[in-house]
Amino acid sequence: MNEAIPDTIARTLVDPSAYADERIHDAYRWLRANNPLGRAAVPGFDPFWVVTRHADILEVSRQNALFHNGDRSTTLTRQADDALVRKITGSPHFVRSLVQMDAPDHPKYRALTFKWFAPGSVKKLEDDIRRLARQEVDRMADMDGRCEFMADVALGYPLHVIMNILGVPMADKAKMLTLTQDIFGGQDVDKDKRAKKLAALPGFIYRYLVKAFLADFTKYFMKIAKDRRANPRDDLASVIANAMIDGEPISDREATGYFTIVATAGHDTTSSSLAGGMGVLARDPELLERLKADPSLIPAFIEEAIRWTTPVKTFMRTATEDTGFAGRRIARGDWLMLCYASGNRDEAVFDDPFAFRLDRKPNKQLAFGYGAHLCIGQHLARLELKCLFEELLPRLKSVSLDGETSFTHSWFVNGPRQLPLRFEIE
Repeated sequence: MNEAIPDTIARTLVDPSAYADERIHDAYRWLRANNPLGRAAVPGFDPFWVVTRHADILEVSRQNALFHNGDRSTTLTRQADDALVRKITGSPHFVRSLVQMDAPDHPKYRALTFKWFAPGSVKKLEDDIRRLARQEVDRMADMDGRCEFMADVALGYPLHVIMNILGVPMADKAKMLTLTQDIFGGQDVDKDKRAKKLAALPGFIYRYLVKAFLADFTKYFMKIAKDRRANPRDDLASVIANAMIDGEPISDREATGYFTIVATAGHDTTSSSLAGGMGVLARDPELLERLKADPSLIPAFIEEAIRWTTPVKTFMRTATEDTGFAGRRIARGDWLMLCYASGNRDEAVFDDPFAFRLDRKPNKQLAFGYGAHLCIGQHLARLELKCLFEELLPRLKSVSLDGETSFTHSWFVNGPRQLPLRFEIE
């Protein structure tokens, strides 16, 4: 089998707008059937292998010594952007967080907050999270039966939760939203326009502005860290600020990376799954009635909403040595794209994968990743979704679409962009 992916398919993989419609799933379907581990070559990008089958994604994810996160960018990056990041930071990464780490650093840094995000610890947060969920439902009840769900509910609720856990004051909500949406939010249309305007500036001015942006958030997080070192509290910011690695205090760069990954990974992905689930309910009144009649189905609904939406569409890995994998010869330094949304629609694992079904037991969805880099916040994300839907559904009499829906244009984190709803609520 020829390893080269056809040009039309390869270009779809690097087209952010393809992730906003069914074109990406058409491409994935073709790849799973015809070239499940092919090589994409597109002008402006380094060549990369495309891993589309569920089993192969699992295998790459469990071989952490063979396939690294940190050697190159962990997200698909244009050659020009990669060169710019390296000029600014001296590495392939804007920040260094858990996502960009490999052993031996990764397990040490992951252990700092592992207990905080363990099921038992997360369960202790339920009362506070449920209170926030109830407030959101009360807000919906005051919206006269219409809202743009993504902007009015889905973005704010998870952000509020993660700010509470971090211990960040709500007065800084706008700054945190800028962090999660504008800096690390992918290639969405409006963001891409702003990026192009910036990129049109002379190189030294562009680099200065990006450095200033990063410095601003480093200063912000370090101010929080300084306060927690002097006045530790029962919040995640205190855990990060006072962390010790190999007997030494965590560095400012690693602390900033930790704050950043908690804020961003804990927000965008949950927002997308929440809106994805509401979009399904708005299109399927019978499903809404099933859930209202039997709330015990809500956890299965949430798990299927996560599979259905798959907020993190792709991550990149880098081979650390020459190896044979899935019938291909992978060379040291080769880049691999793990296509989670493809794995979550793999016909070999999921019956009728393009249908939303509550009877998937077990639901082997890959939206949280797998292996050593399995999302540390997965239990928190599920709890947030559970609390919101458990508070909303008993009061929700009906819900339907109230206009055109749209999805973000991004090959990284992707989900609903606009979800206008009309609803009746008690």
